[in-house]
Amino acid sequence: MERAANRGGHSLYCSMVYIDASGEIGSVHRKLMPTHEERLVWAIGDGHGLRTHKLGPFTLGGLNCWENWLPLARAALYAQGEDLHVAIWPGNRGNTEHITRHIAREGRSFVASVSGLMRREDIGDDLPHADLLREAADDVMANGGSCLAAPTGEWLLEPEVNTESLRVVELDHRLVLEERHSLDVAGHYSRPDVTRLIVDRKRQTTAEFDD
Repeated sequence: MERAANRGGHSLYCSMVYIDASGEIGSVHRKLMPTHEERLVWAIGDGHGLRTHKLGPFTLGGLNCWENWLPLARAALYAQGEDLHVAIWPGNRGNTEHITRHIAREGRSFVASVSGLMRREDIGDDLPHADLLREAADDVMANGGSCLAAPTGEWLLEPEVNTESLRVVELDHRLVLEERHSLDVAGHYSRPDVTRLIVDRKRQTTAEFDD
């Protein structure tokens, strides 16, 4: 949750933050469009955070929840050379198991879907109306579904549900290069003379001050 001072200090944004190895914030991406009931809480974001970052041999990018299904948002990251994509989800295998492999095949990228696990027992006593929430809650409200797909679309880590775990896998960047021989959607397989994407990455504000 981001409470943005440059938007009055009261509206909330669902924001994804990139923090580098030294602890510096590289970018803050405010979710472009809250989904369904999220619009009661979160404000609409902007394109300022549609950026990639170097991480070893990889170019890292990411999107938040259902905006992973937005073709033009993905295209904005592909155009910057993204080959390692992080998709953040609130917690449901139904959200992760199809789009993860789709993005991997489309972008010829490694794709990690990071998805939450939320159980009745996770409702803390310090939360207002905790007892009422527990009474209304299912045993598992968000079942996880975190997973990792290779640029071929094959699973490196299949979606895991209903449990916490620590899983480790080594990524070989050469697989990106091999797969992009046949398809590179922002490179040799693109036609910018026919179709191009214009992305406004200015941080949206309601006023500009010239002092």
